[in-house]
Amino acid sequence: MNEPPTEVPAAAPVPQHDRSLRVRIAGILPYLGPAFVASVAYIDPGNYATNIESGARFGYTLLWVIFAANLAAMLIQSLSAKLGIATGRNLAEVCRERFPRPVVWAMWVVAELVAMATDLAEFLGAALGFALLFHFPLFIGGLLTGVATFAILALERYGHRPIEAVITTFVGIIAGCYVVETILERPDWGAIASHAVIPRFAGPESVLLATGILGATVMPHVIYLHSALTQHRIVPRTSEEARRIFRFEVLDVVIAMGIAGLVNAAMLVMAASTFHTRGLAHVGTIEEAHRTLEPLLGPLASAAFAVSLLASGLSSSTVGTMAGQVVMQGFLHRTIPAWLRRGITMLPALVVIALGLDPTRTLVISQVVLSFGIPFALIPLIRFTADRRLMGALANHRLTTLVASVLAALIVALNLFLLWTTFAGGGV
Repeated sequence: MNEPPTEVPAAAPVPQHDRSLRVRIAGILPYLGPAFVASVAYIDPGNYATNIESGARFGYTLLWVIFAANLAAMLIQSLSAKLGIATGRNLAEVCRERFPRPVVWAMWVVAELVAMATDLAEFLGAALGFALLFHFPLFIGGLLTGVATFAILALERYGHRPIEAVITTFVGIIAGCYVVETILERPDWGAIASHAVIPRFAGPESVLLATGILGATVMPHVIYLHSALTQHRIVPRTSEEARRIFRFEVLDVVIAMGIAGLVNAAMLVMAASTFHTRGLAHVGTIEEAHRTLEPLLGPLASAAFAVSLLASGLSSSTVGTMAGQVVMQGFLHRTIPAWLRRGITMLPALVVIALGLDPTRTLVISQVVLSFGIPFALIPLIRFTADRRLMGALANHRLTTLVASVLAALIVALNLFLLWTTFAGGGV
């Protein structure tokens, strides 16, 4: 993704303690945005199915898994942002520079497959949102999704700020919808507080579902994208400036990923409070959840659910296309127009819809494909950010590298286990 020169000067003013609150906030704003774009991947339509099933079947039991997964996401996205700041290059570009050409081509193919699988899920989610909200046929919802994402991507010609503003607005809409859902469902706050911090399971099936939540923590395409969003945003001239920029990017990550984590928790809480408490553990698909909400909580609840799904699908589909551009430009130093990539990647989703395949089932299969790409993005990221010659003052501390390495091993192992149980058990 070839970004135009940033409109923020390299020596962007840093908030000072003796300044007014308004001036301090204005000084922070130029640093915020990239993590909000990346956070969309953590509240995409694929999360809806997992969170709804978890809440409907096991109540609040697995709430702690969502918060643990969110902390892991914060660390990984911080490393990605740091790579872009320190090197002025994104992860795909660094891979191209440091790995043999056959390895680079293999990584590009895997990254493209992952981006396409992810985009398929997100496109289907938006189409389903249109269908549920306006009672259109799903194929019409798919066409509307294509038109909407074309319009959003057209903003890219004006720089990164307009797209970031649109996507941040979508994140706000999703969060707002779940505030409404939470008010309507009146959950048990005591139980929520307990299950959010105390790890526990409810039998072997809950362990498998927790594995699915944790295993899908890392979205490979936004690891590539986040480093691209920070690589030219504010260019540091000294080591001290690099550290200062990174501190504010960490703030960006904490705010954005914190919101994403709360939204995921709200999805599970909604399912637990509405379905599990009424003995409706069988509600496991997005369509069933929407259909069941109206008689239980009223039309406002089902409408809020559909609006949030639509906002999630449109924003995450746009982000998926942006990530695809970064992957191709970084690994191959070639680009194609965003509208052409959008047109190519929307075709599989339209075919799936035209064939009448189950959207929720397709979302699950796409998450399995996504699992294959995780090691190809996560392991190089940790390796590069630990390299002091490459990262300079922003190289990882040994403890950071250790924690990230253990986390990577856990995520890869969980995804391998998830893949094995999916195929061995005939899940796909």
